[in-house]
Amino acid sequence: MEKIYDILKDINPDIDYKTRTDLIDAHLLDSLSIISLIAELEDVFDITVPAVDIIPENFNSVQAMYALVERLSEED
Repeated sequence: MEKIYDILKDINPDIDYKTRTDLIDAHLLDSLSIISLIAELEDVFDITVPAVDIIPENFNSVQAMYALVERLSEED
């Protein structure tokens, strides 16, 4: 999960990612940030995030992103 925190801190260091569970819903991450985030997750974890998985529920918290990465890693 630390790698995800590091990626997010590079995108916007002013957000408390450890406690927020509304990163998308509260508009803390904009569309450009999300595209950047997905690209970084794909590179760092060697996964592909399908379009059907690009939904707020998968990106509202670090825990949700971690679960997504874990699931996609297992599918490969």
